[in-house]
Amino acid sequence: MSERSRMAHAQRSTALRLSSTTLTVFLIFGLGAGALAQQPAPTAVPVGTVMAEKRAITQTADFVGRVEAVNRVDIRARVTGYLEEVLFKDGATVAEGAPLFRIERGPFEATVEQAQGVLEKAQGALQNATVQRQRAEDLLKTNAGSVAIRDQRVAEEKGAQGDATTAAANLKTAQINLGYTEIKAPIAGRIGRTKVTKGNVVSPDSGVLAQIVSDDPMYVTFPVSQREFLALKTNRLPADGSAPLVSLKFSDGSTYDQKGRVDFVDVSVERSTDTVLVRATLPNPTGKLLDGTLVRVAVAADHSEEKVLVPQSALIADQQGSYVFAVVDGKAVPKRVKVGAEAGAYVAIDEGLAGNEQIVVQGLQNLRPGVPVLASPVTLTTGRS
Repeated sequence: MSERSRMAHAQRSTALRLSSTTLTVFLIFGLGAGALAQQPAPTAVPVGTVMAEKRAITQTADFVGRVEAVNRVDIRARVTGYLEEVLFKDGATVAEGAPLFRIERGPFEATVEQAQGVLEKAQGALQNATVQRQRAEDLLKTNAGSVAIRDQRVAEEKGAQGDATTAAANLKTAQINLGYTEIKAPIAGRIGRTKVTKGNVVSPDSGVLAQIVSDDPMYVTFPVSQREFLALKTNRLPADGSAPLVSLKFSDGSTYDQKGRVDFVDVSVERSTDTVLVRATLPNPTGKLLDGTLVRVAVAADHSEEKVLVPQSALIADQQGSYVFAVVDGKAVPKRVKVGAEAGAYVAIDEGLAGNEQIVVQGLQNLRPGVPVLASPVTLTTGRS
């Protein structure tokens, strides 16, 4: 083959390859565009929504407090003697004046009788000294007696009078000690277990025999920081009794069924903690509150504020904080929010919502920002959804 023939053949081969490549590229792009045109549009995610609404709510502040008895008394012996009887059951409720312990009375009764005899003897001596003094005064008037004898009789009468007074006081002391042989409850309340039993000798040095705490009403004391104290505005309690309301929660999360009011604010700040001690009084008719119990204290502000409320079930938390999904133009749009106080099944939103937003509460697990949604209003029941 000549040189010219070989060059013509090479040109025809190159042209064929270029045509084939162009056709391949055209087919690829043509098929790709067709495939893209055939992809379906994203399906709208069905969600349940509620409207964020503004309501007037009362703000509350939470503290840790401790239940305290209004009255607490340590029972002690006031005389020394043999303990004959314990008259109460451990843990029982006792009335004021109820007998608790009985100490042997015999020795104290004998002391009373002895003091009574001494008093009668002193009264007899006083009566005789009075007669002698009157006789000396009569003799002095008739010049049959002397001033010295009269003065002596006056002094003897005064001495006898002093002895009678001392004897009367000793008798009264003996009677008081006899009364101390029966130890009675000074207050009404619940009594703890006895520290001594029948047959022991008790005395003022024996220590606490038992303790009684009153159980209705009860105090709850809790420290409040300076910042919270100023926010609550409880430094001066109103005279009309409209002090802030207080409610309690126990360690298991249950709520105490009685409410009370703040009735005391300490007059100074504890410098080591920069807190003020606040106290509330609550009724305790069933004895559910026990002295010394640690509780959560919720103090309600004395005025209400208008806040945007959303269900707690609408909140989502991540590393940046809390947010909710709102429906805007048929799509799910995340809204960053600053969460405030709880209000039942709802939570107050301090920042991020203005009210009247359509907030997603159901179907959150399938949502992504910008995803189309099919929103349906739902009605929430009480409690968390």
